[in-house]
Amino acid sequence: MSDAIRIDRWLFFCRFFKTRGKATSAVTGGHVRLNGERTSPGARVRIGDRIDLVRERLDYSLEVTGIPARRTPASEARTCYVEDEGTVRKRERKLAALRQDRRLMPKTDGRPDKHTRRMLRVRRGRTS
Repeated sequence: MSDAIRIDRWLFFCRFFKTRGKATSAVTGGHVRLNGERTSPGARVRIGDRIDLVRERLDYSLEVTGIPARRTPASEARTCYVEDEGTVRKRERKLAALRQDRRLMPKTDGRPDKHTRRMLRVRRGRTS
């Protein structure tokens, strides 16, 4: 087992992204910070490093506790990091709020008609 690995590979191996290409895009897009600094996909991750990640508008704050040798099942991948409890609670609150918003949206059988589309636009904050 190596003592360091590229950050894009670590994110892919620990199952934060479905492909390594998506992990690379997230790092180059500025959605991943290593020890508080914006980083490049080739930056090395070591045990004890801190990774802050935004994925699908949800925040993750992780401490690296292991370097995986390959992409493993999710249960094994979770042993490679420890997540900050504060961000877990914030993420759960945000997910609950998103679910509540979805419950309040008007429902239709299939494609929305003209009236329902207007209601959706108003609800999303668009006027036209």
